[in-house]
Amino acid sequence: MKTANLAIVFTDIKGFTERTSRQTLEENQRLLRVHGALLSPLVKAFDGRIIKSIGDALLLTFESPTQAVLCGIAVQDRLWHHNRTVAESEQLHVRFAINVGEVRLDNNDIFGEPVNIAARVQGLAEAGEVYFTEAVYLAMNKAELPSREVGAFELKGIPGKIRVFQVPRAPYRVEAPSAGAIAEAPGSESMPPYGNLGLSRVPESVLQEGPVDVALLGQRAAELGQRAAAGAVVLGRQASRAGRSFFARMRDAMPPGGLPAVARRLGEHRRVLLMVGALAIVLGVGVVAFGGTPATRAIDAVESAPKSEREPLAKEARRLIGDEKDTGRRHFLQGRLDEALEEPRRALGDYARAVKAGSSDAEKRITQLLSHPKCDVRASAAETVRSLKLASAVGALEDLAEDGGEDDGSGGVLGFGKCDSKLSAQSALKSFKD
Repeated sequence: MKTANLAIVFTDIKGFTERTSRQTLEENQRLLRVHGALLSPLVKAFDGRIIKSIGDALLLTFESPTQAVLCGIAVQDRLWHHNRTVAESEQLHVRFAINVGEVRLDNNDIFGEPVNIAARVQGLAEAGEVYFTEAVYLAMNKAELPSREVGAFELKGIPGKIRVFQVPRAPYRVEAPSAGAIAEAPGSESMPPYGNLGLSRVPESVLQEGPVDVALLGQRAAELGQRAAAGAVVLGRQASRAGRSFFARMRDAMPPGGLPAVARRLGEHRRVLLMVGALAIVLGVGVVAFGGTPATRAIDAVESAPKSEREPLAKEARRLIGDEKDTGRRHFLQGRLDEALEEPRRALGDYARAVKAGSSDAEKRITQLLSHPKCDVRASAAETVRSLKLASAVGALEDLAEDGGEDDGSGGVLGFGKCDSKLSAQSALKSFKD
């Protein structure tokens, strides 16, 4: 088994889970694309590596603790510059937490207690801050970076207290920024939080690799346009069929010579009819364009339908899911459908296959199912975390191992076969320590 001594970083977006409930899928995806476009060039510039993304969170590694901290303050200053140019609803506020230690390397992933500590420290960090452990403080070049102690904390599942530090806000030294940003006087409200101390070390050409909003908007418009065009075609065909049927019924019902009179009456009101028809098409296209993907709409329909009416809706949802070209996305959507059909344990199998195909959404959903109200689902989720070695779920697994659930001990016959999600979580945790 290979090991390495690395600086481990966890980042996440403040309030992202809450935002996902208010925004459309396309808005959430666009936010994550902008997030990745802003952060990825900086990680690369400081010789870091993105191990994986877990929804809105990133797991990163650096060979140098100093580079990891410099990357952290560069990220916060770059987001500060970005947030000044966009509406409040588009702003990004990120936590950045760093630890250092020996980790196990396995299939392009990392495991070990240093990873768990970094995840716990992220939970302490405030948005816009760069927090790091004493191990980082002792290993980094203190001549390059100011620091101050935040305090000593007991972290869940970690023996002893961990001293945590942070980079204090400027002014301490203001460097000339890159990419056209303007350095302002210390103390100015317009000064970035870390005075471009890290950002000034990044070549301007790298910063220009950031998000191009016009391109993103163009891509989104193209996607919406394609769906709108498809919707218009469907609506047009339906209108044509309805029109032919309507006039056929009128023709059959009319006495001889009656149809011309009706046609004249319709001609007198043609403007009104055209306006009503145009409005119907616009509204129909709007529904098609902004109501989510066909597969997700079909899954939502299954979830909201009475049980007796779900099967034909589920059949259509499976057909639409089968059209999804991305394997990870296809398995994730199948898992969502299984949950809509109230089969969460089957969904876990779909999510496991999705994770193996690279789906971060599935990884996040497996973690969420560790807090499911039913014991058997929590226990199955713990087993799935164990089999996949999901380091990102260790915190939630530790919570379950400590607290269990209210229905633990239920089921079984004569005391045998009772469900115990707490025990399942404890067993799963041992696999991370082996």
